[in-house]
Amino acid sequence: MRELKGKSVTLNNSTVQQTTLGDVITCEGVGVHSGAQVKMTLRPAPANAGIRFRRLDIERDNSVAALYDNVVDTQLGTTIANTAGVRVLTIEHLMAALSGSGIDNAIIELDAEEVPIMDGSAAPFVFLIECVGTVELEEARKVLRITRPVRVGDHDRYATLRPAEDFEVDLAIDFNSGAIGRQKKHVRLVNGAFKSELARARTFGFLKDVETLRSMGLAQGGSLDNSIVVDGDDIINDGGLRFDDEFVRHKLLDVVGDLATAGHAIEGRFEGARTGHTLNNELLRAVFSDPANYEVVPATRSGSYLQPVATAAF
Repeated sequence: MRELKGKSVTLNNSTVQQTTLGDVITCEGVGVHSGAQVKMTLRPAPANAGIRFRRLDIERDNSVAALYDNVVDTQLGTTIANTAGVRVLTIEHLMAALSGSGIDNAIIELDAEEVPIMDGSAAPFVFLIECVGTVELEEARKVLRITRPVRVGDHDRYATLRPAEDFEVDLAIDFNSGAIGRQKKHVRLVNGAFKSELARARTFGFLKDVETLRSMGLAQGGSLDNSIVVDGDDIINDGGLRFDDEFVRHKLLDVVGDLATAGHAIEGRFEGARTGHTLNNELLRAVFSDPANYEVVPATRSGSYLQPVATAAF
């Protein structure tokens, strides 16, 4: 895990330990943009390793840390790359699941360049994590405490992080479609709220954009099995929505995943309007541009953001 320049605080006996996965687990699926079949394995990692991806289809320089300053593309997903140019695409749903499940350290192995989309949400990844459980490591967990408001964007589209006691996310979206319209939601990410409120919300797109995206080499693996598809004012998926406001819930899921590239759990409140992967990444870059914006402190047992156990059933 990269050393940051914020302030530090002396440890005391109320601090908690870092976590990793309890065992190895594997899944297979399709990449939503590449259309390629992907095998992915989640492995435990030692303390201070953070979240790191490993491309098994590449022999050298195949490791990429999931950190905000390794983000190289934010078009319809978050892509990271190392200095050798090795890329991993569409990491945001898995990163959200790891963050929402309280996992500090893990190695993610892929035999292709893209994380599998599964059903378009983070729920399958949360299920995998729960199958192997979590274990504590012999190092204290640290959190990124926001110390003053930081904002990027403009009047219509913006993203802000401001001081707060927990990790909270608040977002408003507005689409010119009767199926979506204006939606707003706030979630305080404690007591399994990620699993119950956000994990099952699926990604979405518009039928009118499909041909254009595929001509650009995107959405090659997209389907009604892994995306909500909107046609004008209608949703064409047979099962409809999982939540009345599934669209804003999924955008918040993306926020959680993108902010997980900070390298530590966040103690602060995210507020945004019409944000996306680009603004989410710009926000982290703005936070880390000035050490006065944050401090890195030991996580304490009194901090409610430290409760990773997902108590709600899918």
